[in-house]
Amino acid sequence: MLLYGNSMTRGGPQLSGLSLPLLLLIFAIAAAAVWIAGIQLSNQTDVLSTRLHLGAALGGLVLLAIATNLPEIAITTSAALSNNIGVAVGNILGGIAIQTVVLVALDAFGIRGRRPLTYQAASLVLVLEGVLVVAVLGVVVAGSQLPSSLKVWRLTPASVLIGVLWVVGLLLLKRAGTSLPWHESGEAPDNQDAPRGHSQQTTEQSATKKGVSTARSAIIFGISALVTLVAGVVLERSGDSIASHVGLSGVLFGATVLAAATSLPELSTGLTSVRNGDYQLAVSDIFGGNAFLPVLFLLATLLSGQAVLPRAQDTDIYLTAVGALLTLVYVVGLIFRPQRRIARMGVDSLVVLLLYLLSVGGLFTIALT
Repeated sequence: MLLYGNSMTRGGPQLSGLSLPLLLLIFAIAAAAVWIAGIQLSNQTDVLSTRLHLGAALGGLVLLAIATNLPEIAITTSAALSNNIGVAVGNILGGIAIQTVVLVALDAFGIRGRRPLTYQAASLVLVLEGVLVVAVLGVVVAGSQLPSSLKVWRLTPASVLIGVLWVVGLLLLKRAGTSLPWHESGEAPDNQDAPRGHSQQTTEQSATKKGVSTARSAIIFGISALVTLVAGVVLERSGDSIASHVGLSGVLFGATVLAAATSLPELSTGLTSVRNGDYQLAVSDIFGGNAFLPVLFLLATLLSGQAVLPRAQDTDIYLTAVGALLTLVYVVGLIFRPQRRIARMGVDSLVVLLLYLLSVGGLFTIALT
């Protein structure tokens, strides 16, 4: 089993020599930086998306998806360049599962009222976004079975297909968001009052009142993105050494603690959207980010020059299946719209939470055998 403690081979001996308490402090500071920068990324994305007329669907699925996944981009880049492919794969696939669990937190701590998140966010567009996530994960599973020698110009068929599928999916979703040939354009009755993306306009109006120009917003976005990238690398390097200290495998650490830390931007942006009553945008940000994460396999393949997906371990495929299953639970919730709340969350969120906890137990069983 690949261990996380390989910083000596990745140019990070200065972190491996630090004590465990200091490493934990560094990890916590980096996580806090990701949280704070994530809030700014969300706010400036709203401003830029509105002023540049990107639209709620395109802005949420492209700009915010990339922005909130900057920690994963940084970790994947660092791991690929240092030939630590196992960390890159585990971070991408583990991130999908735990980012889906972020919806549980939004449902439990962000929703006000008697009806759960999926009831108020329900629309066919979100169902299609969830289907896109599952489709991309299906290609991940298929691509992991291809021979590693199947590579042309530093590209593999599966990584290219994932990128193409993501782009085509975005185009279809953008079209569905404006002209879906269903009654009420696929909107469920009695869902959120204001149209999807209204919180973006509210944020932009607030920035305008404060005199924030588009140029200043772009600068803040760039600085926040840089902070997120640097903090992501620090998270990976310090997490590497922490896992080495406690003897935890890279897959387990990457899929749990590291994935949770890198999901902080999604949590912060989601809570903002939910508390502003923009439930659809909150769900869209999670599904959009999850559909984007496997595209990083294309980045990892280009940077490392290796066929990344065929090197996926059993635990990676396991995490892929978990991510698809959790997504499907929420897709069903968006269709059936359960109204009952248990422990402050909808039935679908409770099922997702239980499935995730069981899956983590199964992950430990697989990794330790």
